[in-house]
Amino acid sequence: MEVGDGSFAPVGVSKQRADQYKGRLTTYVVVACLVAAVGGAIFGYDIGVSGGVTSMDTFLEKFFHTVYLKKRRAEEDHYCKYNDQGLAAFTSSLYLAGLVASIVASPITRKYGRRASIVCGGISFLIGAALNAAAVNLAMLLSGRIMLGIGIGFGDQAVPLYLSEMAPAHLRGALNMMFQLATTTGIFTANMINYGTAKLPSWGWRLSLGLAALPAILMTVGGLFLPETPNSLIERGSREKGRRVLERIRGTNEVDAEFEDIVDASELANSIKHPFRNILERRNRPQLVMAICMPAFQILNGINSILFYAPVLFQTMGFGNATLYSSALTGAVLVLSTVVSIGLVDRLGRRVLLISGGIQMVLCQVTVAIILGVKFGSNDGLSKGYSVLVVIVICLFVIAFGWSWGPLGWTVPSEIFPLETRSAGQSITVVVNLLFTFIIAQCFLSMLCSFKHGIFLFFAGWIVIMTLFVYFFLPETKGVPIEEMIFVWKKHWFWKRMVPGTPDVDDIDGLGSHSMESGGKTKLGS
Repeated sequence: MEVGDGSFAPVGVSKQRADQYKGRLTTYVVVACLVAAVGGAIFGYDIGVSGGVTSMDTFLEKFFHTVYLKKRRAEEDHYCKYNDQGLAAFTSSLYLAGLVASIVASPITRKYGRRASIVCGGISFLIGAALNAAAVNLAMLLSGRIMLGIGIGFGDQAVPLYLSEMAPAHLRGALNMMFQLATTTGIFTANMINYGTAKLPSWGWRLSLGLAALPAILMTVGGLFLPETPNSLIERGSREKGRRVLERIRGTNEVDAEFEDIVDASELANSIKHPFRNILERRNRPQLVMAICMPAFQILNGINSILFYAPVLFQTMGFGNATLYSSALTGAVLVLSTVVSIGLVDRLGRRVLLISGGIQMVLCQVTVAIILGVKFGSNDGLSKGYSVLVVIVICLFVIAFGWSWGPLGWTVPSEIFPLETRSAGQSITVVVNLLFTFIIAQCFLSMLCSFKHGIFLFFAGWIVIMTLFVYFFLPETKGVPIEEMIFVWKKHWFWKRMVPGTPDVDDIDGLGSHSMESGGKTKLGS
């Protein structure tokens, strides 16, 4: 590969050494990953808390008085009670700020390390939580949300990369899912706190928003003591320190093969001066497509609409005082299903979970749409029996998301990029995720008012598309070392035409030992 001065840059990892990797899962790695994954808890807590406080009368009366009056009018169309762009902006402003922050975080993550971005994210989130808890007007409330968004932009940029690079290849999926497990735990915690604070007379919403400072403090302090990843240290020129960290996290001195892969990858990474420009090259097309499609599909299945607005959604369906309890239930099943996913992802692989989860989710969305279309009117609530049935089906939808697209929407993009474009690729993943999160958060209440029960069919259509996408275009990445991921694309039936070089027979046999399967037309070893 030629660089700007006419010389030739390193080619990166050109030889497979995965069968020579040594090491085990150490306590050091587990503790480091648990601390780093707190960044996911912050993200999840905000998703859960915003939906709860927007259904509290004291919060609505203070900041969104028009919505408060519409909510109290019995004759108001159930689907349109919460249709207010200001209320939607309270939720969505955070994700727009996160989108911008993640772009800024990419060069910081690359030049100063993963830890630096984790600490920056924690500090920003701490400031945002304080502003929200003390808010006296809408401007102060939205300023706090913007600071929270900056924290999420930094955290989502750095934490998945940190987890992928610290984890041994055979357990990377499970350890990377700690981010999603922390996210779902944050959602459930927020739901339970909302359930309690809703009973407080006038300041319950302040307590809900202010308690976000607790995971922010843990993320900030923990980030100061976390070890930097060996990949980042070596990329920034600290080879000896990088090797010492690698030996420590693998629990052995026999790390030559993995160390050589990281060194090869870092030499190529340092020869790339403009990673965002490089990522647009044809040879990086497979990873770029995944970095755009995976996070977009993760949002377009409708899960964030349910998680953001679960209390609002259940209240729309006529659940009355049971709304926060129902949303807490969905948060609990999300946590449990994510735990199940951690146990299965490195056994069954990514494709099996994504495809089976997609099938279950589309069936649930269609079922809810039919129930609401037949039994729920604009001014009449659901009967108790059908209300319970809707909650059960929504829980089944959340379960399917929790063991498939929830964790894997983050895991797959974070593990497929070569080192030279890894920070840029993760930045694109975060930007796309937050962009679609912002769009859905801002538009959902209006879409619910316009589409009514058809909103669930809208999301079901997207689930069909994303399930077919995985079947045909996503190769299996289970058990593949992160610095040898290039060989996956070289053998895929579709992507191999874009990736330079074709793997020889030995390469393909080597891949077979890692239980990789291509999507679509080509079987392993063909």
